[in-house]
Amino acid sequence: METLLKQYQNNAPKELLLAVSHLIIEKENLVSKTSELEIEKSELEIEKSELEIEKSELEIEKSELEIEKSQLTSKVSYLEFQIEQLKRMIFGSKSERFIAANNPEQLQLPFEVDAKEVAQEVEEVMEQISYERPKKAKKPHPGRLALPSHLPVNEIIVEPTEDVSQMKFIGNEITDELDYVPAKLEINRYIRPKYITPENQEIKQEVKIASLDFRPIDKCIAGAYLLALIIIDKYLDHLPIYRQLQRFAREGVIISTSTIESWQRLLAQLLRPLYEMHKQYAIKNGYLQVDESTIKVQDKNKKGTTHQGYMWVYRAPIPEIVYFEYQKGRAKEFPEAVLENFEGYLQTDAYAGYNQIGQKQNVVPLSCWAHARRKFEQALNYNKAKATVVLLKIQELYAIERQAKEESLTPEKRHALRLEKALPLLNELGKYIYEQAKLETPQSPLGKAYAYCTNRWDTFLNYLKDGTLEIDNNNIENAIRPLALGRKNYLFAGSHDAAENIAMYYSFFGTCKKHNINPMKWLVYVLKNINKTKMSELHNLLPHLIDKNLL
Repeated sequence: METLLKQYQNNAPKELLLAVSHLIIEKENLVSKTSELEIEKSELEIEKSELEIEKSELEIEKSELEIEKSQLTSKVSYLEFQIEQLKRMIFGSKSERFIAANNPEQLQLPFEVDAKEVAQEVEEVMEQISYERPKKAKKPHPGRLALPSHLPVNEIIVEPTEDVSQMKFIGNEITDELDYVPAKLEINRYIRPKYITPENQEIKQEVKIASLDFRPIDKCIAGAYLLALIIIDKYLDHLPIYRQLQRFAREGVIISTSTIESWQRLLAQLLRPLYEMHKQYAIKNGYLQVDESTIKVQDKNKKGTTHQGYMWVYRAPIPEIVYFEYQKGRAKEFPEAVLENFEGYLQTDAYAGYNQIGQKQNVVPLSCWAHARRKFEQALNYNKAKATVVLLKIQELYAIERQAKEESLTPEKRHALRLEKALPLLNELGKYIYEQAKLETPQSPLGKAYAYCTNRWDTFLNYLKDGTLEIDNNNIENAIRPLALGRKNYLFAGSHDAAENIAMYYSFFGTCKKHNINPMKWLVYVLKNINKTKMSELHNLLPHLIDKNLL
């Protein structure tokens, strides 16, 4: 247009030229405005993109905050649960007996009291006060304590202070009194006459003298009873050696600590073959329960602290043998080495160290229902309603076991009773646990309890396979209790060798307890006879095989 304007500007009228100029200026303004609008549009689009990005970031941040809130809420619930557990440990009863608050067979007690009703009843009583009090019915006296018949009797005749020479004797009034004669130290002095034989053809003579091979430890001044007393006091009555030395000192006998330690070491060497035989009899059974517990041990390579060792405990329920073995750690290699050739039923807790053994072809793993019950009992404060459902079912399972025990059922009849009553309960319980596990947070106390059962449900059912099998591992935990008491008294073992000796004595004494054998009498008999017992007959000294009449 500008070109056209130049061509005709000399000939065109002024008004037309002025109009064309205005059009040209307006066009340029429109082009400029269009450019500005396009720039503004681009800026708005950029701003829109930035806002969308910011929106996305805010949504992501919102999601993260919601996740963090959920995690914190879960953590708070878990920490509150832990606080409740700690309070129970410090202030509450440690009994695992569960009593449901909403048991349908339990009568509901009226905790809310109507004050007006109480006042009215008190007023009526005040008006009808009677000073006649009903006498309490006297309970029949159970009688005097029956004294044991095996105790020695010292007869002491007590005559009247009056002169009875002119009186007629008509009988005796007998009164028994149980008394205690304090233990005493004494010296056994063995006097051995020496004899010499006549000269033989080679003009030689021999000296004949009785042997002392019946004594437990050669050239040791301690006799069998004293050695047994030291061991029994320490490992059964949990009396540390320094307290025993104080007791001897009160009797005027001073014995050094090093001397006692020497006696203990020599005694352990004497009993070591019997301990190894005890082990073989324990682990070669077809049904074993296994558990482990800690023990602190002094280690010369760890100054200023103690080493945490482990007592591995094996219990054979059928012959009732308890076997302790000390190891420096808790690695799975330790039970695997002991049970390398084991075949049969193996009952353990959930420790992963037993998993590989339980997967062997000829091994049937059993889980412990007491451990499962403990998980749900701990979850009561987290979700009482759901935990109660499971605990009530477990109570019913234990009621069946109690019935079998009270009726003294044979293994065959107990097996039949379990299939009749326990199996339907287990099917109901398993279905409930699997359904609820899907709805529960895995990291919650109840979620962990569900997972504990679902991950090993088949092993929880395996006790139904044989009437000789137990529902739980409680008996082996009872066998470990003396170790816990010992830790509180002697605190730690003086060395790894000492810890091995502790395992040996707990094995012997735990088995004595299972067979109602007096451990003092058993140990004294063993110490007096082990040196003259052939290796082929050594097993006859074991607590579960010894003839009780010899004790």
